[in-house]
Order: sequence, then C-alpha cells, then structure tokens
Amino acid sequence: MADIAARNASVATADGRSSLHKLMQRKSTIAFLMALPLILLIFTLVAYPAGYAVYLSMLNKSMTKFVWFSNFDFLFGRETFWMVVYQSCLFAITAVLFKAIIGFVVAHFVHNIPSKGQRKWRGMLLVPWVIPPAMSTLAWLWLFDPSYSAFNWLLAPLGIGPIPWIGETAWARFSVILVNVWIGAPFFMIMYLAALKSVPEQLYEAAAIDGATWWQRIWYVTLPMMRNIIAITALFSTIVTFANFDIVRVLTRGDPLNTTHIFGTYSFRLGIESNDIPLGATVSLFMVPILAVAAVFILRDITKRGSEV
Repeated sequence: MADIAARNASVATADGRSSLHKLMQRKSTIAFLMALPLILLIFTLVAYPAGYAVYLSMLNKSMTKFVWFSNFDFLFGRETFWMVVYQSCLFAITAVLFKAIIGFVVAHFVHNIPSKGQRKWRGMLLVPWVIPPAMSTLAWLWLFDPSYSAFNWLLAPLGIGPIPWIGETAWARFSVILVNVWIGAPFFMIMYLAALKSVPEQLYEAAAIDGATWWQRIWYVTLPMMRNIIAITALFSTIVTFANFDIVRVLTRGDPLNTTHIFGTYSFRLGIESNDIPLGATVSLFMVPILAVAAVFILRDITKRGSEV
C-alpha cells in the first residue's frame, strides 16, 4: 500500500510539473508574466489615485465627514457645471476633428514628397508637438494680447478688427481650440504618415487600372487600410484633449465668465483656488464615464473589424 501511495504521489507530481511546463510554454502566459511588473506599476499609479479621488468626492469641504453623493447633487444644480460639460465636449470633439482632418491632409502632402526631402519636412512639422504646450501657449497669448495683438496688427491694414480674441466667449473658445489644433495636428500627421507607408502600392496600381479617380482611391483604398490607426489615434487624442489643462489655464484661465473652462481647469478652480478639494475631485470624476463610453465604441469597432478580417 505504501508503494502504491508513493507511486501515485510521484505520478501526480509529474503530472503537475508537466502541466506547469505546458503552461509556461504558452506564448500568452509568457507574455503576461513579462508584462506583469508593468501591469502592477500601472495599477498602482492609476488605481490608487482614482480610488482616492472617489473617496475625496464623498467628503465635505472641510474633509471631516462623509456626505456621500451631496457633492454630485450640488454640481448637478449649478448652471456653471453644465456649461463646463458643454465646453469640454465642444473643445474635445472640435479639436480632435480638425486635428484629424489637418493631419490626414498634411500626411498625404508629406507622403508624396521625394524621400530625400521628407525627413526635413517631418522634422519641421513636428516642432509644434515637441515644444512644451505651456511654453507655446505663452507665445499664442502674446499673439492674442488685447492691447498688442500681432494678429490684430496684421488685420488692421485690411480694415478688420480689433478682434477680442480672448475677451469674448465665442472668440475665446475659438482661440483655445485653435491652439490645441496647432499643437496636436503634427501627432496625427506622423501617425497617418506611418500608416500611409504601410499601404501596399499594388492596391493603388490596381485601383488606377480599374479607372478609379484620386478621391475614389482615397475613399476605397487609403481610408479602409488606415481605419484602425485613425480610430486609435482619435481615441488617444480625445483622452488627452479632455484631460487638457495647460492651454486653457495659460490662455484664458477659464474666462470670460467661466465660459472656456474644461474639466481640468474647473476642477483646479474649485479644488485649489477655492479650497474645496472634494468638490474639485468630484468634477474630475466626470471625465471617466464620458471617456469610457468613447473608448468602448471605438475599441469595439476596431475589434469587430479585426474579427471580420
């Protein structure tokens, strides 16, 4: 009996080692184990601040007791908060749309430049994206200055202006979107340029033989081959644009009359400047469901196209 038990134990140990060996040979398992330290680091750096923000949003202003969802109820009843929601969506959607269009057009122009000249043009066009946004926004602030605006000085001989670039709501919203587009469009350009270089030339040749026009080649060849890159780039830019802080903070500080505030700057105004950290944390949490919905729709579309292929 002892021999049989020992033999069974050795067989079970061998089976366990064999199963573990097979598990370690799977590529997915190896990939997960190699990425595990990074996953733990990201979880620590993201999950803890997010959980702490939820905790703060349920405290009163003096942070001495729980008020649960009273901060959310308070914000829902304020007209300024809904104006911030509107401005944040307008700012992000408009800026991402124009960055995508401009990046797509510029990427095509650069793609058609001979190889020798492409490196120079890529370097020059990436400058707005490489410069720190706060620094470049300071330069734009001088261009929009109410008294010494360089734009107004150029428009004066044409009988136009002076334009209150950051003094009126419509112009101030236009100004912050313009600066964001100027900074972010090169990122779209370089991503789309990389995608264009991966499109096989044989597809364009086949389309030309079939008599396709330039627009038809763009619509039926280029766009379908770039759809995943376009979607991922738009998703990344939407997240970054929604979370933007420095452009609005430097250029308008949310004025005039809080009409250019986005979630980041309004959260700073309430949490830091008004010394109401729980309310500021509550505002920052509203970015999560909006971005989550956008991410689900875009990533689901990418996954669906991938399964079809």
